[in-house]
Amino acid sequence: MIYRFTFISDEVDDFKREIQIDSEAKFYDLHKAICQACDYDEKQLASFFICNEDWEKETEITLEEMDTNSENDSWLMAKTRISELVEDEKQKLIYVFDYMTDRCLFAQLSEIITGKDLSEPKCTKSRGEAPKQQMDFEEFEKKTASSELGEDFYGDQDYDADEIDREGFEGLDDLPSDAFDGSDIY
Repeated sequence: MIYRFTFISDEVDDFKREIQIDSEAKFYDLHKAICQACDYDEKQLASFFICNEDWEKETEITLEEMDTNSENDSWLMAKTRISELVEDEKQKLIYVFDYMTDRCLFAQLSEIITGKDLSEPKCTKSRGEAPKQQMDFEEFEKKTASSELGEDFYGDQDYDADEIDREGFEGLDDLPSDAFDGSDIY
């Protein structure tokens, strides 16, 4: 069985990659195919996340073994077949390619092609430039600081930051003046 994944970016509007891969391939093979299609260094830390239909992250598949809680399953790209976690068309995934700034590509299983196998993954559609793999913190801060927050950001056009004051929080007046001076921080 062949899976056809479509990848898009929220940073680059015209970016699109389609990658076909055998369903029995490992997530590491998909990682390498993405890196090749986007001209990324495959040795950089990355993860896949299996998402629900609202793009909420559920299961993480990591490139390297992470120190995880023993209560949670640990999935490694090199050991996990794609078909173990992805079975249905329209399944959503997130591919985090820049851990420092949490930048990612959004993916969806666009098509399942039955009755065929594929020995090597291949990029079948490539449109637009891929987002830079790594963004330095200064560039990231400039980009995020320049984002304008409109008055609708808080969900209410009538929102007024001046309405939030000490009077709106009952019990704060009863606290000693040094209650939040930081002396209790270790």
